[in-house]
Formats: sequence, C-alpha cells, structure tokens
Amino acid sequence: MCITHGIVIYILFTLPPVDNYVSTALINILTGPTTITTTFYILTTYNNNIPPTPKTEPEVDVMKIFCSKELLNQAVQTVQKAVATKTQLPILTGIYLAANDNKLELHATDYEIGIKCIIDAQVEIPGTVVISGRYFQEMVRKLPGDTIEISSSTEDRTIKITANSAQFNLLSLPVEEFPVLKQLTSDSFMIVKDNVLKELIKKTVFACANDEARPIFTGCLLESNEKDIKMVATNTHRLALKKDSSEQSLNNLKMIIPAKILHELARIMNSETPIDIKIYWLKNQVAFEFENIYIISRLIEGQFPDYNKVIPPSFATNVLINTKQLLDAVERVALMARDNDYNVIKLAFKTDSITITSNNPDIGKACEVVDAALEGNEVDIAFNVKYISDILKNIDSENLKFSLNTPLSPASIRPIDDENYIYIVTPVRTN
Repeated sequence: MCITHGIVIYILFTLPPVDNYVSTALINILTGPTTITTTFYILTTYNNNIPPTPKTEPEVDVMKIFCSKELLNQAVQTVQKAVATKTQLPILTGIYLAANDNKLELHATDYEIGIKCIIDAQVEIPGTVVISGRYFQEMVRKLPGDTIEISSSTEDRTIKITANSAQFNLLSLPVEEFPVLKQLTSDSFMIVKDNVLKELIKKTVFACANDEARPIFTGCLLESNEKDIKMVATNTHRLALKKDSSEQSLNNLKMIIPAKILHELARIMNSETPIDIKIYWLKNQVAFEFENIYIISRLIEGQFPDYNKVIPPSFATNVLINTKQLLDAVERVALMARDNDYNVIKLAFKTDSITITSNNPDIGKACEVVDAALEGNEVDIAFNVKYISDILKNIDSENLKFSLNTPLSPASIRPIDDENYIYIVTPVRTN
C-alpha cells in the first residue's frame, strides 16, 4: 500500500513459547520514499503449568431436620419467656437451635434467666442456627400439618421452614454470637416434687415487691432443713409464708430467687402426675432441671430480713369467715377503690358480721356486710385493697381465719385447715 507523505504500519505478532518467556512483535514502519524498519521485542510470561480455574461448588445445607409441630410448639412456648424484648444486643432476641443425634435443643436467654428445652427430631444434617424468637413463635403456632421441616443454607444466611404447602424464609442471626447455656455443675442439689414447689411459689410470689430499687424484696426466700422446705416473700407491707414437709432428706440452704424466674417456673411445671425437680445452686446461680427442661438464673444477693420477728405471737381477736363470700364482697366494694389515691377499704369486725366500705370522693361510696363469727374484741381497721384481695384469691379452703390485735397492728390471714400457710398484712392509717 502506498500513501504519499503518509505512514503505513504493519504489525506482525508471533507468540511461540520459549523457556516460558517469549512474545515477539515485529513492527515495520514505512515512510515513503524511505523505508525505516524498526524491530521491537515484547516479552510476556507464559506458563504451561497454570491449573484451570476451579468450578464453583453449589451452596449446601448446613442444617436440616424434621420434627413434630406439637413438640416444637411446646418447646418454643417454653423458651420464649427467656427471649429478650428490650435489649441493645439483637442476638438475645433470637432462639438458638442445635440439631444432633436426633435431638433438637432450643435455647433462649436475656442474661437474667436462661431456658433450654430438648425434643425429639429427625436430624438429616446436624447444625446450629439462631432465629428470631418473636416471628418463630408465631409462625410455628400457625403452621399447618403435623410435621415441620427446618433447613438452613450458607447461600443467603436464611432459614427455610416448611409445613405442608406453607413455606417461610427467615433471616438468621450470627450463631457464633449467641451465649449458649451451660449446665451448672455443682455437688449442691436437692430434689423436690413439682407439685410441692409449685404450691410454694403460688402461695408466696405475689407478695414480692416490684420496686427494683430494693432488689432483696423482688424475690422469694427458699429455705430448707432436713425435713421442711419453706418459701417466704415480702415487700415490707405484707408477708406470705408457705411451708411443706418432705419425705426425702433435704439440704440446709437459704437462697433468694427472683420472682420473675419463679413465675416462669410455675407456668412451665404442668405435669399431670408429680415429677421430681432437681435444684442445683452454686455461688450466685440456681438451676432447675426436670424432664426435658433446664432453667438457670442468677440469685439475688443480700440478707433477707428475719421474717419470724414480723409474725405476732398471739392475737386478741379471731374471726371465722367464708373465703368466697369475703372475696366477692371485697371485689365489689373495691370498684370504688381502684384509684391509687383511694385504694383503701375499711373493715369493721363485729360480733357476727364484717362491714366492708370504701369511699372515693371523685366517684362515690360502697358498703357491704358479710356474715362472720368473732371471738375477742371488735376492731375497725383499714387495708390496701390489693393486699386483701391477693391473699383471698390464694386461699383454697372454704373458710379462713382473720386475726387482729389493734387498728394499727399487723393482722394475720390464714386458711382454717392449713397451719403451714400464713399471711401477715400491715393496716393503713386513716382519718
């Protein structure tokens, strides 16, 4: 090709492999009428031993199980109460699932209480995941069918939950961040029947304080010796004490257990026949183990007050009353005493009756008379209405004994047929 006063460039490339390094480019530059030939050599690495790029393996399941919807729902409902609702640590809002050896473990904790539940499952691929406690609970409860499949994948960090034609994909939480519950290893333990422990809790825990400023009163004292076990609760204005005897030899112990844990423990203990509850304690921790459930909690540290000094040794007035009649009357009169400023009822104990009154200047007045049998002096006295209704709801006996001394002295309420249960309540000073 010829272009006057122009430049024609021919570029020829050859790439023969020589000692792993060669790439020759011959460039001829023609400028008419003179031809200038310039040769350039460009070296490029060449390696016959470079392996082929490996093919990307498909993502695989890291956990896959099948389990009964009924068992899973019961387990989720059990551990759900330990799931944190208000926390700066998102991982505590999740439920930890660990599948292995045809068992599925569920863990939940808010660092105050930890609950673990184990159920049977068909484990095809063992693994661990953490799933949102709130959504998992609602989902399991509403899923159709009798069997649920749970699988997780490394592809998108999701957990697939399938039942019949329904399928959900939930985002998982970082499993490595979850504080997995550890068994409390201690030689200090005792065994109590669940019906005994549940009764101790039911009869006392309502008397605990709600004020966290005084933590010693936000829990129940559990005390035992060789033959007896007691639970005591107080908020300094009232005290509930329940005692029971044991056929088994018990350890000598004193510990203050948070009311929150006792509420959940009583809720979970729902066996139709009595079962053994194993109670472990170590330093500032306590654990309860029974059937497929394990609960662990911190203990409240401090000195519980001497409750024996609060119980009057004798009373000048004793009144026999029908429990249901008194409760119904108190609840009706209390309709006028719901306001915090006027939450007081007055009781006038006469020879054969009790007159119950309340007065709220913003609403009105109420009065009702209940039959009773009095021994001793007549007394007019006033109480916080909640403190009276709470104990009446927890007395199972048909009749109760109301014991008093003076209008400003602590009174006692106890079932007529249970000497192991006593309730002490302080009166309110009124004009």
